[in-house]
Amino acid sequence: MALDPSEYTIQELGPAIQDIDDLEALEAILEAEKDGDNRKGAVTLIESRIEKFSEDAEEDGEIDLEEMSVADVANAIRGMNDPEELQALIDQEEAGKDRDSVKKQIQNRIDSVSGEESERDTRTPEEKYPELDHPTADKRHVRALEDGNYRDMWVYCETQQGELIDVSKEMLGKARELMDTYNDDYGEDEKVVAVLIGDDMDDLAEEAIAYGADVAVYLNDDRLERFLHKPYTEAFCDMCRGEGHPFGREDKQTYAWHGYDEPRYTVFPATNNGRDLSATVQAELDSGLASDCSDLYITKCTISNPAKTGEPGTKKEFDRILHMKRPDFSGFEYSTILCIDKPDREFHPQGASVIPGTFDVPEPDFEREGIVVEHDMPLDDEWFSVEVTEFDTLEGGVDLTGRDVIVALGRGIGGDPTTGIELGLDLVDAFEDADLGLSRGVITASYQFGGHVEQYVTEERQIGESGQVVEPPLYIAAGISGAIQHKVGMDEAETIIAINTDPEADIRDFCDFFIEGDLFEILPELTESLEAGELDIAALTDGGSLDD
Repeated sequence: MALDPSEYTIQELGPAIQDIDDLEALEAILEAEKDGDNRKGAVTLIESRIEKFSEDAEEDGEIDLEEMSVADVANAIRGMNDPEELQALIDQEEAGKDRDSVKKQIQNRIDSVSGEESERDTRTPEEKYPELDHPTADKRHVRALEDGNYRDMWVYCETQQGELIDVSKEMLGKARELMDTYNDDYGEDEKVVAVLIGDDMDDLAEEAIAYGADVAVYLNDDRLERFLHKPYTEAFCDMCRGEGHPFGREDKQTYAWHGYDEPRYTVFPATNNGRDLSATVQAELDSGLASDCSDLYITKCTISNPAKTGEPGTKKEFDRILHMKRPDFSGFEYSTILCIDKPDREFHPQGASVIPGTFDVPEPDFEREGIVVEHDMPLDDEWFSVEVTEFDTLEGGVDLTGRDVIVALGRGIGGDPTTGIELGLDLVDAFEDADLGLSRGVITASYQFGGHVEQYVTEERQIGESGQVVEPPLYIAAGISGAIQHKVGMDEAETIIAINTDPEADIRDFCDFFIEGDLFEILPELTESLEAGELDIAALTDGGSLDD
């Protein structure tokens, strides 16, 4: 057997089986898992890997393209090395559905195995098909630079009510760490540049230096007090484009510290406004974006994709690549997004948005020196066609990140949602410093709550990939299955207690204590024991037992 699945956690098993291309070996691993721990997540993962292989194609040596998607074709021909067999597939496709995308996949494989390179057509759609109607032909489209000069990591620092929000501080700290390592590795002196846009940003620019920026560039205008897509996008791009940029302003002020065309990297918060701005800025700069990331690191990587190398059948090493890690949609693995140039196209800045709470807030150093620059640019009145005439500010808000204990509730409350919330709040009240968290399943469900608890069921209490990320000393997850989208928001907790009626729930694989049972029965018992002083939760963090 290629590997013993019992020696791997579910998170480790995914990458381990990716290198196994033998169908019999994968089936043996699947049987070993079913005969052993029989973890639902592990079984699903192995079966998903097996599905990538077509048993029929291996048995008859024939591929029927008629019922296959483009992705199915790409997987099926991955191991084919005979150009004649591949050409026969092109002939089959032409006689059938005649899909250009399928024929291109097969032709790319022919080029790869024969060592030949098809001539790339870099013309625009308007140039390729002049006979067609192009309703968007008159729209301005900013293309990527050619032989551009890129430097520095630019961090958009979002503010609220005159203060830097925590995720802005987190990103500055992480950017400082990344660029310090980058400069050591490559013998460079590239900077962390903080970007602040709004009204009365002077003092916050100084604060950004304290949290790790080398340069803080800010733009003040009372019309920018509230976030607006168009002026914020124009301001960010105007700040980061260098002097003489082909798509920039001719009269832009000159900065001695800024001697390049565009940033090498850009980082934004994955907040409502940050997600909007990251997309519009990266589109304006004609580059890509990895959204909702949970980790960032910079290193080199080797790529064999001919679309990136320009030479089928060969590998090429790319340097200084920002690896942007985010949970994928399988529920079991992470995907790492790369933004890599093509031979005829540059993709910079390499951009990412970061889930709030992913990184630690650094300790500020107010003695730290840096460059603070007030940016000067004209703001077109047309950019303010949308006017914010009135807005409300939520009182207080919910910040779960500093609590000692989080009691989180999931879909397990579905039998009686109102009572479920009440029981969670009772347990919260039994602790000195605790608060209530919710899974996305509760937020998006159509549960009907009694009016007295409805106020607690809000998005700001959501924990997970699209919510808050918490690291409390104690995390109690009641009725939560443990999907990866929730796991990324809480798996750094020191001690995790899970309560679930399903003994095969995914959360069992990464919790410290698992209580199999109904939360409607278990939560009241925990609350009663705590209030009576009979249950010492602190002892659990030292390796105690719920039975003590």
